[in-house]
Amino acid sequence: MSRTASITAAISSISVVGIGISLSIPLLALEMESRGINHSWIGINTAVAGIATVITAPFVPALVRRFGPRTLLGLAIAVTALSLPAFKASSSFLLWFPLRFALGAALCILFAVSEFWINAVAPPNRRGLIMGVYATALSIGAAVGPVILSVLGTQGWPPYLAGAAVLAAGLIPILLAKGMAPKIADEGGSHGVLSFIRKSPSATLAALVFGAIETAVMSFLPLYGLRLGMPEGQASLLLTIAVLGNVAFQIPLGIISDRIDRRLLLIFCSFVGTVGAFVLPYVPVASLTFHVAVFLVTGIVGSLYTVGLAHLGARFHGADLAAANAAFVMLYSIGLVIGPPLVGFGMDLYDPYGFAIVIGTMLGMYVTVVSARFALSGRANA
Repeated sequence: MSRTASITAAISSISVVGIGISLSIPLLALEMESRGINHSWIGINTAVAGIATVITAPFVPALVRRFGPRTLLGLAIAVTALSLPAFKASSSFLLWFPLRFALGAALCILFAVSEFWINAVAPPNRRGLIMGVYATALSIGAAVGPVILSVLGTQGWPPYLAGAAVLAAGLIPILLAKGMAPKIADEGGSHGVLSFIRKSPSATLAALVFGAIETAVMSFLPLYGLRLGMPEGQASLLLTIAVLGNVAFQIPLGIISDRIDRRLLLIFCSFVGTVGAFVLPYVPVASLTFHVAVFLVTGIVGSLYTVGLAHLGARFHGADLAAANAAFVMLYSIGLVIGPPLVGFGMDLYDPYGFAIVIGTMLGMYVTVVSARFALSGRANA
């Protein structure tokens, strides 16, 4: 019962925070635009959060050992909740940069620690299922945020205060989880985050590829539809279909990952994505086949996140698991930064089919790396 309660606390917390994050990101961008800040500076300020993640991630294992997962997770949620109204209260745009850095660092800690928590307490024979539930809860939370924003609007204090309240609500399940958080001993030695990229490239590179493709799809899938002649409403609907696919496949593929070698499932998911991406330009956008393809391919590729996390949890424990999860979050964040520019460049070279070609190429490279590691290592983990 205590294990179930511990898992529930972490999943409930991350779903609530998912709502707050998906509400805050577009809200801050719209606020900057309303203040007359040009798009280049909006992009630079937003990128500061990604930079903060890369800088913070190596310190997460030491912070977990020093403060414990429960305290550290609570502090990270508190910082995210307090930072949102601080943006609105800051009249100087210059202050938005340290605020954005603090928000990015807190989010890095939040995700790395919550992923460590879930992986540490999940029963080994159901780890994939638990990771699927975790990812589904996060995806649903992320889908709810924009709905709240559409109800409250983007002007004045209400959306900021509502966002802060929702984020603060993420503290409740953590506070109730006293004595339930996973414990790790200060084992000494080195738990360098970067070393885990070498120790488990199949899992950590899955985070990089997923992060790059997720943001590229969010940024360019509707534009891809528009360039091929779809009406604006139908082009926007493609994004909803992609999100629904991502939600639908997390738990089923998580369950499958509990029954087979997870590296084989990572290869399968990325191979399906590779084929789907290269076939997509030949499918008429107005057809049902195109919409079904978007649903299936984005859903299956989205499970790289779930299966990659489960693979980490099966390989590492204690302080090593905390460091591995920090590496996972760091590479995911790097993917968020590099994905849109690469796909945008591809679309400039070959408009609009560069969208699918660049995504297919990234997935194909990942298939090659993981397949080679699997073939060379035999039964060993990678």
